[in-house]
This record gives sequence, structure tokens and C-alpha cells, in this order.
Amino acid sequence: MIDAMGMPQSAVVLGGTSDIARSVLRALVAGRLRRVVLAGRDEVGLAAAAKELQALGATHVDTVVFDIDDAASHAALAADAASRLGDLDMVLVAAGVLGEQSTDEVDPEACARVLTTNCTGPAAALTAFAAVLRAQGHGRLVVLSSVAGVRVRRANFVYGASKAGIDAFASGLAESLRGSGASLMIVRPGWVATRMTRGRPPGPFATTPDAVASDVVAGLARNASVVWSPAALGPAFAVLRLLPAALWRRLPG
Repeated sequence: MIDAMGMPQSAVVLGGTSDIARSVLRALVAGRLRRVVLAGRDEVGLAAAAKELQALGATHVDTVVFDIDDAASHAALAADAASRLGDLDMVLVAAGVLGEQSTDEVDPEACARVLTTNCTGPAAALTAFAAVLRAQGHGRLVVLSSVAGVRVRRANFVYGASKAGIDAFASGLAESLRGSGASLMIVRPGWVATRMTRGRPPGPFATTPDAVASDVVAGLARNASVVWSPAALGPAFAVLRLLPAALWRRLPG
């Protein structure tokens, strides 16, 4: 069960090799998190992440090879995770790809892959796990969105559109969970220094996986519905959303 401070004792992570997800798990294992299911495409990377968590104090870590794009498998994964862990305190959806804008905007299949991995697949997974949390009457969904989806830029509009889609879906799902005992938290990081962004110039408000993890843990503790990371992005985008298109186009990044 989630403790009085909002910290989970069990968790499922979709995208279990994500740098941000691993930082979040390290921070939570330093608290009371002990039982984890890591799901993702990279079997070797999942094994390494599991070994790290066990060394830090997790007592039960399972790995499951899983493709976020395979929506038909999501209900079975949710049921399997519940069978392995019992109650699910937290489900972290961290699966995603950055893509390559120059290719994605002209190649229909490449465009579809980014949208499926970042939006359609996660939405299907959230639907499957939300059903489990509703049935048990508690638990928290945590969705890694992005400020790129808050107002989509020409420079990365395929990725931005995919994040806008999952952000909007998660917002609606959060409303549908009201009164069920389950809840949902959306995390909107800015540019994060990860393997996915390696070799790319940092954007404004650049941050790190550990800093995002700290913001996630703080958000869980205060039962937040939305977490901006860093926090300054919240007021910044309150203004940026209102900029006329001509000014928005001139911003760097």
C-alpha cells in the first residue's frame, strides 16, 4: 500500500530501462519501495536495472520483455503484474522515443512509429492498468509527458504532437479516475540529459534524470496532479502558451 507520505511499496515500470525511470526508482527504493516489475524491450538493460535495484535494497524485482506498441498485450501484462506483486501502488509509464524530426516529418511509417510509441501504446497501457487500479480501489498512475507537448514547436512537431496526445489522454483519464480511489500524475520535464538526447544541444531549463526524479518524488508526496520539472517551467509555459504565433516562431530551440 502507498504509505502516509504518498510513497509506494510496489511499482510497475513500462520503459524500465529509461534513464528517468531508473532515477525515479532509485529515489523510491531509498524510501519504502521494495517490489518492482520492470517491463521493456531491452532484456539485457532490464536485467541490469533489476540488479541495480536489488543492490540498493529492493527485495523482489521481476523483468518482463514487453513492447509498448503491442496494445493487444497490455491487458495481459497488467494482470500478470498484479499477480506478481499483489496490489499495485504505482504504475510509471516511461516508454518513449525521441525520433528524428527530419525523417519523421516526411516518412509516414517513421511518423507513425513515434506517435504509436509515445501516444497510442502508452494510452492503451494506461487503460489496461487503470482497470486494475479501479478494481483494487487505490494506486497511482504516473505518466512521463513533456513540455514539448504543451505547445508544439516546428523544430520537433512529430515528437511534440505525440506528447501532446498522451498528455491530453492522461488528463482525461485522471478525471475519469476521480472517486475510484486511484489517481494519476502527469510529469512534464523540459530538456533532460539522457541517452535519448545525447549529442543534441540542451534546451532552456535543461535538467537531469536525478533532478526529475526528485520532482516526481516530491509530487507523489503532495499528491500532485501535474509536476513540471524544473518547477519554473510551469509559470514559464503559462506565458508561452499565450504568445502570438509570430513571436512563438522566433524563440530559440
